[in-house]
Amino acid sequence: MKPSAAFLLLVLLAVHLLLRAGLGFGNGSPDLALVAVLAGSRLMTVRSAAAMGFLVGLTEDAMAMTSFGASALATTLAGAGGARSRDVFVGESIPFLTAYFLVGKWGRDLLAWAASGAARPEFVPHMLVSSVPAALYAAAVGVALLLFFPALSRSRQ
Repeated sequence: MKPSAAFLLLVLLAVHLLLRAGLGFGNGSPDLALVAVLAGSRLMTVRSAAAMGFLVGLTEDAMAMTSFGASALATTLAGAGGARSRDVFVGESIPFLTAYFLVGKWGRDLLAWAASGAARPEFVPHMLVSSVPAALYAAAVGVALLLFFPALSRSRQ
């Protein structure tokens, strides 16, 4: 991974923490941490993408009041899956990237919901009412990010 791509991913993580915790937007802001994991995992090995996902998930779990570890597990699997997707999907067209970020965000939320145990909210309100718009939001931000910053794109390196 180029240093410019690593810098952009660190900036995304910092902006995510600033929006969610510092400014108090909470779920009103896109999940830039997961967008960083998914965008970065296409440039990394499976092991390093899983490590990045674990660290990002652990950071999110540190701010959670319940179900410690659910986000770490889900984000680790999302990072590893994103790195493995390179072997299956070669292109980086806009429809593919949209589906990639959409499925990545919704799948991560589904894994976190399944791993949260007794602290989990009801399925339909959480996964269909709030998670689908959040996945669309993350997909729009992720695609725009990859279009405007070619350092994050595999085909433009």
